[in-house]
Amino acid sequence: QLQLVESGGGLVQPGGSLRLSCAASGFDLNYYVIGWFRQAPGKEREGVSCISLSGGSTNYADSVKGRFTISRDNAKNTVYLQMNSLKPEDTAVYYCAAARWNNCPGYVLRLYRYWGQGTQVTVSS
Repeated sequence: QLQLVESGGGLVQPGGSLRLSCAASGFDLNYYVIGWFRQAPGKEREGVSCISLSGGSTNYADSVKGRFTISRDNAKNTVYLQMNSLKPEDTAVYYCAAARWNNCPGYVLRLYRYWGQGTQVTVSS
């Protein structure tokens, strides 16, 4: 079964940090660009970050630049999203998704073939 599984979400105070993981089973992440998306209640799903096949190229939404870092460990078939200086407006369900591209194709949802089930991130005091 081909699937992505996110983990690492939780409740954190403003200014805190979390590291999300996206693990693949049933397929090799080495052949996929990975994007992180998030969806807050009542809002559309939005792109947060993306990483190329090699990991040499990354992209971030303006709202998270300088605070979030995406990375990948192809040997472990896992992609990470390190989130620092978290703000209440970062509260959302975070999803990872895989696209069969060499470099980030942007955040058009239909370009991503596989999606995880999401992990909740809540930033609150």
